[in-house]
Amino acid sequence: MATGISANRLELLQIADAVAREKSIEKEIVIEAIEEAMQKAAKSRYGAEHDIRVKIDPATGEMDTRRVVTVVEDSVRDNLEEPMNTYAFEILSDALKHDKDAFVGKEYVEELPPFELGRVQTQMARQVVTGKVREAERERQHEEFKDRVGEIVNGVVKRVEYGNIIVDLGRGEGVVRRDQAIPREMFNIGDRIRAYIYDVRRETKGPQIMLSRAHGGFMAKLFAQEVPEVYDGVIEIRAVARDPGSRAKMAVVSNDSSIDPVGACVGMRGSRVQAVVAELQGEKIDIIQWNPDEATFLVNALAPAEVTKVMMDEEEERVEVVVPDEQLSLAIGRRGQNVRLASQLTGWQIDIMTEAQESERRQREFTERTALFQEALDVDEVIAQLLVTEGFATVEEVAFVDEHEIASIEGFDEATAEELQARAREFLDKEAAELDAKRKELGVEDPVLEVEGVTLPIAVALGQAEVKTLEDLAGLVPDDLRGWFEPGKDGERVRQAGMLESFNLSPDDAEGLIMRARVAMGWVEASELEPEPELVEEGEADAGLEPQNEG
Repeated sequence: MATGISANRLELLQIADAVAREKSIEKEIVIEAIEEAMQKAAKSRYGAEHDIRVKIDPATGEMDTRRVVTVVEDSVRDNLEEPMNTYAFEILSDALKHDKDAFVGKEYVEELPPFELGRVQTQMARQVVTGKVREAERERQHEEFKDRVGEIVNGVVKRVEYGNIIVDLGRGEGVVRRDQAIPREMFNIGDRIRAYIYDVRRETKGPQIMLSRAHGGFMAKLFAQEVPEVYDGVIEIRAVARDPGSRAKMAVVSNDSSIDPVGACVGMRGSRVQAVVAELQGEKIDIIQWNPDEATFLVNALAPAEVTKVMMDEEEERVEVVVPDEQLSLAIGRRGQNVRLASQLTGWQIDIMTEAQESERRQREFTERTALFQEALDVDEVIAQLLVTEGFATVEEVAFVDEHEIASIEGFDEATAEELQARAREFLDKEAAELDAKRKELGVEDPVLEVEGVTLPIAVALGQAEVKTLEDLAGLVPDDLRGWFEPGKDGERVRQAGMLESFNLSPDDAEGLIMRARVAMGWVEASELEPEPELVEEGEADAGLEPQNEG
């Protein structure tokens, strides 16, 4: 009999050891799971109202089963919704009747004899052990892979479901979703695959290890494997923009002035870049010199096209790029690919025009501004052209600029400057009076005009759109002011004009206008308009390596 018991104990430890090795978890976790399973089985046999505890000696496999009764305060009984469970607890006043040394928290332990597991208890124990082991395995996988985000891993294709590739990573399982795969790339069960871990999510069904072959970080890590200077940090990859399977742009910079970052990444006769291209199914890669000067970086990003002029609007983060007429198609690229990737790489919205288009626009603007000054200031064409040539674009600039700036124009003097500014202010006053009269005629109330950012032209435009009260303005959303897109026929998006479309408000300006109206209405507190401080988190420097697939 004793031999049989020893064999069972030995077998229990062997099972725990085998499960721990197979699932790559601690042996102690498996033993804890068995203890919990046996505890449930014992409660099923003796009654769930008992406090039964099971302990297994990890060295010998000896199983100790005992029933515990704990001494509690008398008040516990009064706080219970149901009569007190005297099998697991005993109040202090009752315990003192048979034990004068009793105190709150003292435990009375009774050893229970070994028992045979029935079919139901066996099934229950198996479920408990399986559940606990699976939970421990999931936790182990999450702990192991959560610190490997940003790494390339090798795996074997386990199965392909609806375009999603399930990958066996040895100690875990990852998934390459359809949108994170390289288009037209096919994998079969059993194929070797390399992918980039871009996220590890803790979910109820277990950790989800999200893999990608389309992520910008995948290309960056491939270069780190092929180019020792990138791996060592001598060359930094600042940003990556990809059109997976087709074309990519990568911005690099060297921390050592003696090393050419582009040449190092290309390698002797293109050996290094070709190794990456082969892994990415022939994706053409433009390696670009990063530059702290944004205009220079934009010019580099549009390579191989030549750029003759760059005009930047930092508030809107838009840039107008002028290229020679014959370079237009090269700058835009097939289906807009070149300019789209350059835009993603730099973070700027890029508008491309030819030298002829730019010259035509400048001539049109010159003519329009000349006509404006002739009418507003009641001057001849020559004077109006001189003002435009000196850079004046609006009547407001003429009216409120320092008088000396106008007087210093060749052919002008202080008397001329004074007269021009007087005429400009008179024109603006007359225009303001006309707009104010129109605003009142449309029924736009004075409190609307008191909202910061609402000018007379804006008030008139709001009135024409039937926005007449402060409450009307407060009840709008930014899209009402700026315009929005709606789905049209054949999947094309149709632009719907906003009330203030012609004013080119930014999203922040439109939202600020509405929020200030809501503050004036008392709907929100003024403190809500204050911007929250930006938190720079660890790893934010790698923002340029985020997926660049939009557009």
